[in-house]
Amino acid sequence: GINAEYGQHYYITNNLSMSKLFLTVGTTTFDKLISAATCPSFQEDLLSRGYTHVTVQTGRYPDLISPITGMTIRQFDYSPSIQSEIESADLVIAHAGAGTALEVLRKGKPLLCVINDDLMDNHQTELAEELSREGHVVSATPGTLAEVFRGAQFDKLKPFPSVDPSLFRNFIAGVACS
Repeated sequence: GINAEYGQHYYITNNLSMSKLFLTVGTTTFDKLISAATCPSFQEDLLSRGYTHVTVQTGRYPDLISPITGMTIRQFDYSPSIQSEIESADLVIAHAGAGTALEVLRKGKPLLCVINDDLMDNHQTELAEELSREGHVVSATPGTLAEVFRGAQFDKLKPFPSVDPSLFRNFIAGVACS
């Protein structure tokens, strides 16, 4: 059933706990990502890899997401902070924005960056491809998400260096200027 919680939070429950996934679009509108990552066939892919609890930060996405049998989905539009969702997740699927990527990488969580290939002058593509090339993230587009997810080896991702906070800023500056 659906249990409303505080404003725009909804829980739809069909299962007991296993692995948790957090899906976020940040402050952007990225309906293609939400549709690709919550469709029944992708939910089947998630279940096949043990992900039974999905929290979705939807932004302006207008629809209530329906879980398949065995899946629990919680969705909300915006939050002042997504830190607790990132911390409790076993995997994060996110738009390829620099702020979100940095937040996830700083928490040491595996990250699948999804590039919004509809954007013009898309620095997300450069960022996601470079982080992927360096072995820190897995990257995809909404159209390749399912195939990339099925083949991804999240346990092989390299931790992002966190000793020097200027490293990521310099990395972003290098990507943006190239």
